[in-house]
Amino acid sequence: MSGTSASKVHVIDHPLVQHKLSLMRSKDTSTSNFRNLLREISMLLAYEVCRDLPTTKVRIETPISPMMAPMLDGKKTVIVSILRAGNGILDGMLQILPSARVGHIGLYRDPTTMQAVEYFYKVPDGMEERDAILVDPMLATGNSAVAAVTKLKSSNPRSIKFVSLLACPEGIEVLHAAHPDVPVYTAAVDERLNEKSYIVPGLGDAGDRLFGTK
Repeated sequence: MSGTSASKVHVIDHPLVQHKLSLMRSKDTSTSNFRNLLREISMLLAYEVCRDLPTTKVRIETPISPMMAPMLDGKKTVIVSILRAGNGILDGMLQILPSARVGHIGLYRDPTTMQAVEYFYKVPDGMEERDAILVDPMLATGNSAVAAVTKLKSSNPRSIKFVSLLACPEGIEVLHAAHPDVPVYTAAVDERLNEKSYIVPGLGDAGDRLFGTK
C-alpha cells in the first residue's frame, strides 16, 4: 500500500477481535456460529469506529446531584449496509448504536467484468447532517466499495467511514485511488487477491457463509 492509503487504514487488532476472526476463518465453522461471531465482532468494531464521535453535554440528575453529562446524538449517525453481506455487520453495530438510522445499497458483482452493478439504494433524509458508517465484510477488488461510496456521496453526508471485516492491499488501493478521504476500519489486511478475486487467506464468500447459500 502507498503511504497515503496506509495512513487512512485502521487495523483493529484487539485480541478479542482477532480471536473471533480466526474462528470465522475456519472452514469448519457452521453457518449459525459464523453469523453469531460476525455479530459479536461487529460490536467490537463499532466500539473502535465510534472512538472519535463528538459528544455534547446534557443536563441530567444522578441519585446524588445534577450534572452536565456527555451524550452522543445517535440521530446523527447512519449505518449503511452494502447488501447483502453488509447486514451481518449492521446487526451487530445496531446493538451498540440502537439510535442510529439505517441505509442500504444493493450491489452485485458482474461475473465477467467484476464491476459493481447497483440494484437498490435507500438512505435516510437529511444526510448532510449525518456521519455515515458504510459496512461490508470484505474489501476485495474494491469495486463495490468505490461504487457504494460514490453513490453515498451523492447524498452529501457529513462524513463517511468504511468498515470491513477483512481487506486486502489491492482493494484498499482501488478505494483510496477513487476516494482518498474515506478511512478504512478493518480487523485484518490479508495478503492478496487470487485469480477469482477472493481474498487470500480470507474466509471464503462472506455472504454465502452468513446466509448458508452454498
